[in-house]
Amino acid sequence: MSEPVCGIFATHPERIEEAKAQISPDAEVQAASTLLKALADPTRMRLLLAMRAGELCVCDLATLLQMSESAVSHQLRVLRNANLVAWRREGRQVYYRLADEHVEAILNMALEHGRE
Repeated sequence: MSEPVCGIFATHPERIEEAKAQISPDAEVQAASTLLKALADPTRMRLLLAMRAGELCVCDLATLLQMSESAVSHQLRVLRNANLVAWRREGRQVYYRLADEHVEAILNMALEHGRE
């Protein structure tokens, strides 16, 4: 079965203008792309899903996912860079949590969409 394509080349200027108005500024598109790339990894998704239960230290996350602390820290760095997690230091331990309620909403929507 071939891909559906137009049989003729004809544009619809009104529709193009409406679609153009829906495209966000480049900086917003880049930030959204970074966020989605960070979510595209199953390990990072598991880390985020675990943090829905609340704040966890790197050691807890490493134990939970049966990974080294170094590997978890690497994944958390990606999540920090995408502004998906926040952290705090308590002595020598670092605790991570979801950055805000938007992150939990994104996770819930992604899971719901995946179930469909």
